[in-house]
Amino acid sequence: MRERTDGTVDAEATTGSAADSAARPGPEAGAGGGAGPVSDSAVAGGAGAGGGAARSGRWRRGRVTAGFAALTAVLLVFPRVVPNTPGRLGSLLEAFLPWLGLCVVPLLAVALLRRSATALVASVLAVASWAYAFGGLFLPAPAPSARDLVVVQHNVSDVNKDPAGTARALAAARPDLIALEELVPDALPAYEKALAPQYRFHEVRGTVGIWSKLPLSGTRVVDIRPKGVEEGWSRGLRTVVHTAQGEVAAYVAHLPSIRFGAGGFGSARRDESAHLLGRAIAAETVSKVIVLGDLNSTVDDRGLTPLTSQLHVPESGFAFSFPASFPVARIDQVLVRSAAVGAIQALPATGSDHLPVLARVLLD
Repeated sequence: MRERTDGTVDAEATTGSAADSAARPGPEAGAGGGAGPVSDSAVAGGAGAGGGAARSGRWRRGRVTAGFAALTAVLLVFPRVVPNTPGRLGSLLEAFLPWLGLCVVPLLAVALLRRSATALVASVLAVASWAYAFGGLFLPAPAPSARDLVVVQHNVSDVNKDPAGTARALAAARPDLIALEELVPDALPAYEKALAPQYRFHEVRGTVGIWSKLPLSGTRVVDIRPKGVEEGWSRGLRTVVHTAQGEVAAYVAHLPSIRFGAGGFGSARRDESAHLLGRAIAAETVSKVIVLGDLNSTVDDRGLTPLTSQLHVPESGFAFSFPASFPVARIDQVLVRSAAVGAIQALPATGSDHLPVLARVLLD
């Protein structure tokens, strides 16, 4: 209220002051929080807290999925953390190790559906682990050379109804060497007759044999018979192949089969036979060695360590060979010493329950 010099009151000023006071909130309104204005910093603080909670939730979700993905990654890179007792579970895992990568597909799907950053990172780690373990097999093999030794390995099956047709199919691939297992006496003449036109040299010992375009010498039986197996069981031979690059000791072997039963993965006899074959190879005086055979497991299986610890495995290609109707593993092997297997591939089916495999061996 303002008083004029003549003593009267200015009503307009009084009204304006009252209106200004009513429009201007006091401390009580601000303290109550109902009528006070919200500052920009308060809005920003609330949004930041909500965003942080959302981000934190993305990392907290999917921990179980992340755990399975991390376990898959560990098993792919370090499968030997799984013990081989009881039931040789470690060997069972290793025999089908590439297929463990299929577990990553549903794990990635769950991680994306749940929008879980933790599960997604763990799943990507599992993918990287599979690529580390097997990605190299997709890399292109060295270009074929006229100096390569081309070999075919095939378990022809003791119940093959068309041995002559099988022999012709193998010869059509034009390898330098053909190694065969399960050569039963009744079928042997058919293989010999069909392969004779292209393969002048061949040797058979027991149920394994080798056909060659190159001269052979020094052929003998390699005893890989496990304890308790009858005397007539003969599944190993050794011969020397005379190539333009020098002598090569070639071994043809058929290790005992695996049996699944109440005791688990029955590979004890196979492992014992692999040990005997490995001991023979360690004593071999010819520097270059090729091992061809049905080894009844994959090169990842620790049961074949007596061989894989001193021999090189194929550098390119999966070449799953068994069973022929739906191949899930390569148990037909081509392994070398002082050489390299540039590539390996499966050939079309024959009358056997195995697929043949063809490999190029680099001797230089």
